[in-house]
Amino acid sequence: MKENLREDLKMYLISDSDILKGRDFYKCIEDGLKAGVTMLQLREKNADGGEFLEKALKLRELTKKYNAKFIIDDRIDIALLCDADGVHVGQSDIDAKSARKLIGEDKILGVSARTLQEAKRAKEDGADYIGIGAMFSTSTKLDAKSVSFETLKEIKDNVDIPFVLIGGINLDNVGQLKQFNPDGYAIISAILKEEDIYAEVKKWLDVI
Repeated sequence: MKENLREDLKMYLISDSDILKGRDFYKCIEDGLKAGVTMLQLREKNADGGEFLEKALKLRELTKKYNAKFIIDDRIDIALLCDADGVHVGQSDIDAKSARKLIGEDKILGVSARTLQEAKRAKEDGADYIGIGAMFSTSTKLDAKSVSFETLKEIKDNVDIPFVLIGGINLDNVGQLKQFNPDGYAIISAILKEEDIYAEVKKWLDVI
């Protein structure tokens, strides 16, 4: 499950129904997978448990169909119920050590980090990768504080673990991040707000 983690992180799409503005959730996500999304995270902050589980079960089938890794944000119970490939936890969610205990050694564990200290702790606690951000201001996570390029360099130099960059990244500013050689980019609105999600993912794959 983790053998090709660095490659799997390359084109990391995070779901957000609100950005789709009533468009067909599954069709939009499937268009992204069809175009080459390598990892999909189900993140639905406003969904109740039943709706979250229903989406998780359907997306588990779609990710298998397109051979993409499937990660659940925060909800370890739902990740286990749908046999996702892993979970992602933020600093205010259940801690990484407890998450690892619940999901076992085989599943992927991602942890959000904004500082060198958080990144080091994530690695010590068993994270397989870290999500560093927000790199730029973002409308999908209003409480996300930006990470400076200095801090990003510090984390990269001191914590030897795969990492993705997240937060406000789009095709206009992604070039500024290439110097850090991340394993991938976690994208939400820059892809999901586009009418043609398939074409947009293809554009990203050309650029990154």
